[in-house]
Amino acid sequence: MTFSELIINSVWQNPYLATTGEAENAPIVLAGVLLSLVVIYLASKIGGEFSRIIDLPPVLGELLAGVVVGASALHLVVFTESGAVAADSTIMTILQLINNISPEAVAEIFHSQSEIISVLAELGVIILLFEIGLESDLKELTKVGYQATIVACVGVAVPFAAGTAGLLFLFHAPLIPAIFAGAALTATSIGITSKVLSELGQLKSSEGQIIVGAAVIDDILGIIVLAVVASLAKTGEVDILNVIYLIASATVFLVGSILLGKYFNQSFVAIANKLQTRGNLIIPAFIFAFLMAFLANAIHLEAILGAFAAGLVLDETDKRKELDEQVKPIADILVPVFFVAVGAKVDLGVLNPLVPGNREGLIIATFLIVVAIIGKVVTGWSVFGQAKINRLAVGVGMIPRGEVGLVFAGIGAASGTLDKPLQAAIIIMVILTTFLAPPLLRFAFKQPPAEKKSLEEANVS
Repeated sequence: MTFSELIINSVWQNPYLATTGEAENAPIVLAGVLLSLVVIYLASKIGGEFSRIIDLPPVLGELLAGVVVGASALHLVVFTESGAVAADSTIMTILQLINNISPEAVAEIFHSQSEIISVLAELGVIILLFEIGLESDLKELTKVGYQATIVACVGVAVPFAAGTAGLLFLFHAPLIPAIFAGAALTATSIGITSKVLSELGQLKSSEGQIIVGAAVIDDILGIIVLAVVASLAKTGEVDILNVIYLIASATVFLVGSILLGKYFNQSFVAIANKLQTRGNLIIPAFIFAFLMAFLANAIHLEAILGAFAAGLVLDETDKRKELDEQVKPIADILVPVFFVAVGAKVDLGVLNPLVPGNREGLIIATFLIVVAIIGKVVTGWSVFGQAKINRLAVGVGMIPRGEVGLVFAGIGAASGTLDKPLQAAIIIMVILTTFLAPPLLRFAFKQPPAEKKSLEEANVS
């Protein structure tokens, strides 16, 4: 069975299409997916090359390209999970004209096409975190483990407390929405930050390892915070047992993965050496990465956490360099889908002050942006015992909220906890922190030696 036939069959088995009883819808869904990928890849390359020309990280260009082709401008790549319908999609309009299909069929096709692109984006971020795990140094990451933990805890506590208190006392927001918005400020996008660090060649630096380690812990803390506030929004009370379960499972999963990895590494290399067909190294590696991602998801953690743990484990093998080279082409195919999709889901319409409903949201957003930036930048000064560390870079590296912040906003809106101004304010905060972080991180690492030295001396004193 060919890949295209596999996709057609899987789409045909989708209940949203099966209910129509029309087999001709399956190839149209495939056509929509292919056309969406053409748009995504064109956008990612044009955006990435443009960013490189103006000396900015390519990932920023991919995000901005996503904004252009997404809900904010061309409506070529839009998603049902963001509230879009088939009529909002330019690609669906094109397919409808070409195939002369009914509005009902278009809605079903759009739903399936949107889900497939979303799944490809999720695979992209899983592979990205697997690649980041491979590029990280477990020994160095262990050395900065306690520093990363402190940075993560400060990066969660400060913005959460400041954001919640500010919304309560300055804007007189209700308690539960204020807590939810404060929780959205705690997130850090490990995918975006780690990609920028890799592009800057700083992933294995002390700063890079602290940022990545803190972002991983931040992701775990974010999951716990999200579970708590979602429970609070739904029932009005916190499920203590669920919180304890999340903390325990995340700790056991990460520590267990790393400890068991010492025994797994020899078996992995032995298996790879015995296999004689193509993919003898990359296929077992992806089996392990996807299995770890599945296990993380199964115990209600993020799948990307499992993929990152798998990369850390395989980083210790003798095949690490060879494996890293084989992963890169696959990452080049799927990772851009993730970054363009993140940008495409952003609706810059919430920034329009001419819309009366946006004005209150813009004022609240200004407050949230200040808290979001300062609340993460101060984490750099929570690093102690390392006089030569670039504290500004550590703090800036924790700023982007990315897809994690959008998840908070989406869950808050779906539960009815957030009203439109507060939802708009969170989305604006996510947009600006995501787009500001890459150039700020580059600036932080390009600090002149004299300025860097004086800053370090000031921090020591």
